[in-house]
Amino acid sequence: EVQLVESGGGLVQAGGSLRLSCTASGFNFDHYAMGWFRQVPGKEREGVSCFGSHDGSTYYLDSVKGRFTISSDSAKNTLYLQMHSLRPEDTTVYYCAPVECRSTGILYRYFEVWGQGTLVTVSS
Repeated sequence: EVQLVESGGGLVQAGGSLRLSCTASGFNFDHYAMGWFRQVPGKEREGVSCFGSHDGSTYYLDSVKGRFTISSDSAKNTLYLQMHSLRPEDTTVYYCAPVECRSTGILYRYFEVWGQGTLVTVSS
């Protein structure tokens, strides 16, 4: 039912940029906040950013503040993550999901679904 399809990852040099996309289906995109997560080696996936469309709340992980920007296009059921000044430590798989979003962080995800993710690789 719920489907999340991430894309836009790739290989870039340190300092470069990428724009990730997440296309959602199977639920009303406009009724949910959306967030980005990334896989941390040996740990659970961590919340990178979220956007609460109803109240305009946004959250960014401290390490990405000033470098990443989250946005969405409701007409396309698509979430974006614009990534600048990429660092090797940003290298991992990125995922999107509908979430409960607050300015202080992501509280939890809705639905028991992950997409396949999109791989970001940043070379030094």
